[in-house]
Amino acid sequence: MSRPDQLREFLRSRRARVTPRDVGLPSRADVRRVKGLRREELALLAGVSVDYYTRMEQGRVGNVSAQVLEAVAGVLRLDPEERLHLRELVNGRHTPPAAQPIKPRAALRTMLEMLDPVPAFLLTDALDIVAANRMATAITTDFDALPRAERNEIRWIFCDPAARDVFPDWEDVAGECAAWLRGALGRAGGNPRPAELVADLTANSPDFVRHWAEHRVTYCTYGVKRMHHPKVGTMTLNWESFAPTADPDLKLVVYTAQTGSPSSDLLRGLAETGE
Repeated sequence: MSRPDQLREFLRSRRARVTPRDVGLPSRADVRRVKGLRREELALLAGVSVDYYTRMEQGRVGNVSAQVLEAVAGVLRLDPEERLHLRELVNGRHTPPAAQPIKPRAALRTMLEMLDPVPAFLLTDALDIVAANRMATAITTDFDALPRAERNEIRWIFCDPAARDVFPDWEDVAGECAAWLRGALGRAGGNPRPAELVADLTANSPDFVRHWAEHRVTYCTYGVKRMHHPKVGTMTLNWESFAPTADPDLKLVVYTAQTGSPSSDLLRGLAETGE
């Protein structure tokens, strides 16, 4: 999907969720052919011409000012993450294409192993698994045993039924993954991987298609997940994402349990089983 196509779909989806009444426009008696705001209504409220907004929505306007973007975002009631996504779709952001699978530096792999028994992953922006330590494998799956094209956290969550057993709140996790992938697609630049992943998931997961149609976007780099392991039960784990300074295209994601909590005891017990 091209950047103009992404921009058009995103703005249409955001217009569809805002009604004239939401923004103080009078209700009209005629039958509306579109759900939510019309282009001319959004243009009026944002202070731009209908022609200009139409060309902007179609990706045919260069150098859109920050003031116009903020005005449009305000009318559409975009949250901070959606505003960032809009700016990236309009202005673009270059990421070199990934010709070869990323191989982490030896020092990063060593650090990953030294973090054990703390579960830790190295991932790309599209959440391809670059490396995982023993405990990361224990709480999810052995990604190294999968074909290279399938070593992706989002694909595993949507396409492997076992992921539904791992995440008791699977619907929430799946929605967050689709929202993250939409953000990754918007900032991909020349990197084809996010678009390839969208095509793969669209063909193989009706649940992905359902979540993708919501047009959510997120850039969250921390959170809490409930995760279940058949040997120890359900744990509530905090996760944090970091970008190594020398390798900004990678993310280090670690999972921890609150000190002294039942989940901490369960995670420790899992580590001691040698899984």
